[in-house]
Amino acid sequence: MFSRVSLTLLLFSFLLISSCAPRATSTASKSRMVTQSGKASYYANKFQGRKTANGEIYSHNKLTAAHRTLPFGTQVKVTNLKNGKTVTVRINDRGPFVKGRVIDLSRSAARKIDMIRDGVVNVEIAYPRPR
Repeated sequence: MFSRVSLTLLLFSFLLISSCAPRATSTASKSRMVTQSGKASYYANKFQGRKTANGEIYSHNKLTAAHRTLPFGTQVKVTNLKNGKTVTVRINDRGPFVKGRVIDLSRSAARKIDMIRDGVVNVEIAYPRPR
């Protein structure tokens, strides 16, 4: 009898203590992300082979993009709000400099989110909060 009571108390104590421990949640990682909504466009063919703001040569085959302020190299998830398709791009250029536009995608990135026909689409972009 004593051992059964002791075992029950021990188990109850363990459960009580473990419920007080901090838990990792996915909201912690979400709070480190910044989102921005607006319009996305994509590079015209004439930019193929030209230098970007960070000195790279632009290739419409790479998953890259231009943003006005994000540091070069930032990985940005772009979601086409019309169809829910997403692509992750690396910032390597500055722009777009058109009111309401938040990002300018390479042709390859634009193709991944099915925006070639539309040309300009509503998007949400998400990227890590700058430190």
